[in-house]
Amino acid sequence: MIKGAIGRTVRLGIKSLMLHKLRSMLTTLGVLFGVSSVIAMLAIGEGGSVEAQEQIRRLGSQNVILRAIKPPEDLASNRSTRVVQYGLTESDLRRIETFPWAGRIVPVRQLQQEIRVGDRVLNPRVMGTTPDYIEVTGRIIAQGRFLSAQDEASAQNVCVIGYEIARYLFPFEDPINQDIKIGAEYYRVVGTLIPRVPLSNDPPKPGEDVTGEVLIPLNNANKWFGNMQVKIRSGSREMEEVELHEIIVEVEEPNIEEPKNVPRMAAACRDMLRRFHTQVDYEVVVPLELLLRAQETKRIFNIVLGSIAGISLLVGGIGIMNVMLATVLERTREIGIRRALGAKRRHIVVQFLVETVVLSVGGGVLGILLGLAIPFFVERFAKMQTVVTPGAPVLAFGISVAIGIIFGLYPAWRAANMDPVEALRYE
Repeated sequence: MIKGAIGRTVRLGIKSLMLHKLRSMLTTLGVLFGVSSVIAMLAIGEGGSVEAQEQIRRLGSQNVILRAIKPPEDLASNRSTRVVQYGLTESDLRRIETFPWAGRIVPVRQLQQEIRVGDRVLNPRVMGTTPDYIEVTGRIIAQGRFLSAQDEASAQNVCVIGYEIARYLFPFEDPINQDIKIGAEYYRVVGTLIPRVPLSNDPPKPGEDVTGEVLIPLNNANKWFGNMQVKIRSGSREMEEVELHEIIVEVEEPNIEEPKNVPRMAAACRDMLRRFHTQVDYEVVVPLELLLRAQETKRIFNIVLGSIAGISLLVGGIGIMNVMLATVLERTREIGIRRALGAKRRHIVVQFLVETVVLSVGGGVLGILLGLAIPFFVERFAKMQTVVTPGAPVLAFGISVAIGIIFGLYPAWRAANMDPVEALRYE
């Protein structure tokens, strides 16, 4: 019996709304756009956060990265020799090896060298490093192999190139076992690396900038290129002397879920560098700290985006209340007749609440469909990653229903508290 009464009330509410189709449709638009904006904004924010966190994770959440930074010219330059001396040193590397939480340690040198194959010339990042680099950084081999301990021990002229460079230098042939010229020396390509970020399927065109890296054994870099690098800019020559540009420390962490040794290692490295460096020519990057910061930023970002989208829902709710107040005024005689025929106040309240809930639920369902479609088009045309979490549609729909109830209560209460006699007299 109760179900039958509710069904009749719902049918009556829908019938009343269909008498003014255009007004009902326009009323639902506020809720529709509010729900869709909540879902779309949260999806875009979540996608950007996931992408940023993934890039940080690729650096290694158990790693502590020390990097050389060129200080201001007046602090770094030696006026008598005109040589800029800065950065990390072999002594720093030996000190880090004594730290109790240090696992594998990977030194890296960056070389200002041109690479050439025939008439194709590039200026990528040429790096000297050790065989542990591939495992500590989590990079993936696309073809061939990485640098081996034998390559490092004998300072072999071998290299591993990034996939971007391989695609540019060898567009129509297998790069493995090909020779490329780095500076004045020839190196045999033994492997290629998968890029850090997704690439398009189109190969680079001649003359365009090609990003990527070339990795050679560290002992080989020291043997052929030394510590002195010469840069020629606009007719001027600048010499830099840097022993190591980067030191990547893999921290031994027994509990990855609750890391404690990574912050300790970072603090120890910062203290050591402050003690033994007379100038601030270094930085300590802790991916774990960046990851935690990115997660906090994501939370704040979602709150801000959700609040902005929630305002749209609030505006939609105000529109529903405004329309329902006008509806109550238009249907004053109808309310008086129903009360005179024995309808109680709760019946009037339920009738008008049903109408507002139908409006909000209808707008919410359409808003969910639109909100799920927007991230798809954003990914396809704007090339931005979006992530629609299961909670976003549920949250948006729940808010739309709540808004329908909250903003429908006052018009329903006002209709239920009309004096039946005065309502029958209303023209």
